[in-house]
Amino acid sequence: MRVSATFWLTVALVSTGGVAAHAQSIADLQRMSISELADIDVSSVTKTTESLSNAPGAIYVITHDEIARLGASSLPEILRLAPNLHVIQTSASHYVVTARGFSGNAGAQSFSNKLLVLIDGRSVYTPLYSGVYWDMQDVLAEDIDRIEVISGPGATLWGANAVNGVINIITRKSQATQGGLMHVSAGDQSRSLALRYGGAIGDDLTYRVYAKTLGLADTVDADGVRVDDDWRRLQGGFRFDWAASARDAVTLQGDAYDGSVSQPGRSDDKIYGRNLLARWNRSGENGSSLQLQAYYDRTKRDTDGAGFTFDTYDLDLQHSFTLGRRHQIVWGAGTRISHYDIAGVDALQFSPASRTLTLSNAFVQDSISLGDAAKLILGLKWEDDPYSGPTLLPSVRATWKPSETTTLWAAASRAIRSPTPFDRDVIEKVGPMVFLTGGADFRSEKLMAYEVGVRVRPSPRASFSISTFYNVYDDLRSVEITPVTFLPLMWGNGMKGHTYGLEAWGDYRVTSWWRLSAGLSLLDKHLKFAPGASGLIGVLQAGDDPKHQASLKSFMNLGSKVTLDASLRHVGTLPAPRVPAYMELNTKLGWNISQSVMLSLSGFNLLHERHQEFPAPESYAVPRSVAVDLQWRF
Repeated sequence: MRVSATFWLTVALVSTGGVAAHAQSIADLQRMSISELADIDVSSVTKTTESLSNAPGAIYVITHDEIARLGASSLPEILRLAPNLHVIQTSASHYVVTARGFSGNAGAQSFSNKLLVLIDGRSVYTPLYSGVYWDMQDVLAEDIDRIEVISGPGATLWGANAVNGVINIITRKSQATQGGLMHVSAGDQSRSLALRYGGAIGDDLTYRVYAKTLGLADTVDADGVRVDDDWRRLQGGFRFDWAASARDAVTLQGDAYDGSVSQPGRSDDKIYGRNLLARWNRSGENGSSLQLQAYYDRTKRDTDGAGFTFDTYDLDLQHSFTLGRRHQIVWGAGTRISHYDIAGVDALQFSPASRTLTLSNAFVQDSISLGDAAKLILGLKWEDDPYSGPTLLPSVRATWKPSETTTLWAAASRAIRSPTPFDRDVIEKVGPMVFLTGGADFRSEKLMAYEVGVRVRPSPRASFSISTFYNVYDDLRSVEITPVTFLPLMWGNGMKGHTYGLEAWGDYRVTSWWRLSAGLSLLDKHLKFAPGASGLIGVLQAGDDPKHQASLKSFMNLGSKVTLDASLRHVGTLPAPRVPAYMELNTKLGWNISQSVMLSLSGFNLLHERHQEFPAPESYAVPRSVAVDLQWRF
């Protein structure tokens, strides 16, 4: 299904200390062993702090040093470093990011909507269609501590949209970003300037403030002709961290941005956002902890008066404690109130055009120690969704460590994608005729997932992770017909099926100055229509996904001042609409001129003058580009 008169508006509404303490950490990375890299603390799998090697899930961590050494101009480009994600660039500012498939099919107005994204605990997926506007999300790369990327469901802890994965972006505390920073980047496709300053107010209160401007040039069409899709954005923000007592810590942070996104054949999109987050942490006796978090988020998108405004208020409580010798309990509850107003046009409207959505939840998880080597983790979440009502989301996870260097894990869990205004309330017209409407009875899309994995460190120089999965989906969204009259079409739940696959990645330190990292993902999808479904468009409307991807990263220290890093990726053929497989290479040559000044030269997509990552004409070709960066810490 392709409705050219309304496609672009649909995308607009729906798709879219001292200097020494902060010097480039090349020496630190050179000294860090593979074992230390494998034991980085993570918190996204079980909402408790644990080493990466013990986490019972398919999780990859993009570290601060990896970002610094293979840096990029936008958050989606940083996410390309995770081998368990599929990152697709469709224009200068638009990206599709998925885990384990279901990237959508833009020509069928099906969009990626099964991935939860958080920035410091603030959810940035939009309830309008359960997707992410990647051109409205940014974080100063130098401030990122790590990005925890989970492939597989996380609904028991994180909620209904955590179906195929969770991306948790965690920024550094302001204590770790003291002093000044200026980062200037200039290239044929992008230009940016970032300024940041961190300081202290007394012994217990630290802060940082930052501002960043970014501009991306037009991409090109299949013939190499530039299209009008350039992107301009200005963002600023702050963070305060207060050690209120030996047991209490308070964080207050916020961001604001304005931008303009050019759109071929129509007026520019104006984007606008503000957010404010406050968090209180208390550490108790015997390892207990309490966290209370609240945030407000406003986003606005406008094109000649058509667009939306979305306000979100979120309150979340989490408490963890030990019970006896064997049980570690984590429980929590929260509520999220969202209000939106949509201004449509004759061809695309929402009825009603304004709603207030209230989402409430409570969860509990018990990590049960079964001796020194095994653990059983039982979790259950109750979630009351504004469209589908109360839902239970259970999970079972287990780990076994037969040795200090090997961890086996398995999991079974349930997840859903809740209905959205785009599923229930949309009205599309062709002239005066209603062509497509939301399904008044549209239900949640459902997943039962089964996973098994292993992490091994066979030597101090090597580590690897392998996980397999089998996912069973039901009530997937489909296009249905009105009996007798055929039109209007409507959204239904007529698809189901299963997927299975494998994800593997590993690190190997060749020498003290050279480290390699490789990744591989395989995906096989088997979808079909349920009895009574229309079968319109076909099952490929759910996602145009490659069956395989592979990556290889190289990190080299050429002496004490020079680094040479590279990232090679291969993406298999997209089946329908068909997009050929491609291979691309990014490189970065860095020179630490002094302890406070670094100069680097980066090249992106170097193997081809341009390449296509998603079907045309809804996606444009990505050109080769180069950039020079200067970073000064003062």
